[in-house]
Amino acid sequence: HSSSGEDSSSSSSSSSKPPLEREFMIYRWDPENEDKPTYQTYKVDLNSCGPMMLDVLLKIKDEQDSSLSLRRSCREGICGSCAMNINGKNGLACLTSVEREAKAPTRVSPLPHMYVVKDLVVDMSNFYAQLKSIKPYLQKTTEPEAGKENLQSKEDRAKLDGLYECILCACCSTSCPSYWWASDKYLGPAALLNAYRWIIDSRDDFTEERLRDLDDQHKLYRCHTIGNCTSVCPKSLQPSVAITKIKQLLD
Repeated sequence: HSSSGEDSSSSSSSSSKPPLEREFMIYRWDPENEDKPTYQTYKVDLNSCGPMMLDVLLKIKDEQDSSLSLRRSCREGICGSCAMNINGKNGLACLTSVEREAKAPTRVSPLPHMYVVKDLVVDMSNFYAQLKSIKPYLQKTTEPEAGKENLQSKEDRAKLDGLYECILCACCSTSCPSYWWASDKYLGPAALLNAYRWIIDSRDDFTEERLRDLDDQHKLYRCHTIGNCTSVCPKSLQPSVAITKIKQLLD
């Protein structure tokens, strides 16, 4: 009957939510043209979009502007690729919820005080070089017997909790004023947290050498315990505590 058709169409239309449009101001810069960086505004219907900022950015890229450049991979807070500055705070786009009730536009920028490659993509070369400099791998003076592992107690293993979970997203380092002004010399909270992770690993034989290498006015002591690093870490780690513990070991 025709009435059943009318019922089904009316129910489907009533179940679809009315559009909820919000504005997003996104940093745009293309090195291939001479225009200065600018913020471009896009309107997105949040009722036809996923709940996270990464969903918004991908919807804009897919449906409105394919030239928008950003990094992303896992979309679940594991890879650290989509780190950016959202409304003035560093975070992962995939873990940052969209403010559905926001009246003002949401402002999206690349990580602060980093060289921009294009749009929301920043150059991570210096950050990775600093990580490499702290030798983030197990160093032994002797090789274990064939087929044997480098064992440690449960207590020693527990000391690594809150350190090994770092995903190297750079949210912490790029929120640190000391790193902004001296990123060429100061290693920054991410590299120092990873350094401490190996310093206190009971299986590592190069603790003294690691500490001696960090005992430097610029590499370590540019940290003034401001704490921005801890407040923005998407994994709820505490880089400032790790840095303090390195300083205590050097006292």
